[in-house]
Amino acid sequence: MKRPIRSYVLRQGRTSPAQKRALDALSAKYAVAYSPRPIDAAAIFGRSVPLVLEIGSGMGETTAAIARAQPDTDFIAIEVHGPGVGSLLNRIEAEGLTNLRVIRHDAVEVLEHMIADASLAGIHLFFPDPWPKKRHHKRRLVQPAFAALAARKLAPGGYLHAATDWPDYAEQMLAVLCAEPLLANAAAGYAARPAHRPLTKFERRGLGLGHAVRDLLFRRRQE
Repeated sequence: MKRPIRSYVLRQGRTSPAQKRALDALSAKYAVAYSPRPIDAAAIFGRSVPLVLEIGSGMGETTAAIARAQPDTDFIAIEVHGPGVGSLLNRIEAEGLTNLRVIRHDAVEVLEHMIADASLAGIHLFFPDPWPKKRHHKRRLVQPAFAALAARKLAPGGYLHAATDWPDYAEQMLAVLCAEPLLANAAAGYAARPAHRPLTKFERRGLGLGHAVRDLLFRRRQE
């Protein structure tokens, strides 16, 4: 069986004692286990409000800030790296964020199997791995198949908000998303950074290196 091309590599980064404690003690409370069946968001959060999925939450600082600023929206963050998951679990506990949960699994498989079609109010994809070497571009997450999958999971009018500081990846994202029939660009080309997106660690680093940050905002077409 051919292995799928992953958009990430599981690095053997150091997990701090605090992150390890969070993974051990808080996962049962704030993490959602992967399952090949659609989740029941109302059962997870105890209410029925708009649901937003974040792909690649990193260490969770931006994720937690957005969830804190939007208490009337529920968020599920997807992250594969243990230190990042542990860090976000600690933030959820420390800040009492009742509208945020974490799934530690491959994002494409989560979208395919755990998210019902037309169920998401939004998808966040902030600073995905750019895989800068040309021979690695096939590992970039934003490809036509991903765009079609993400669009299918959005409710009509739902949004896909992506951001990157790599110019050629921004161009690729723009071309791929514009080519997806279910999506419509909400801007003329790239979008201004929405006020709800805080500056991320990766963005600050990119700006420090002189990289221009580009946001893309697309909406699922009304049917």
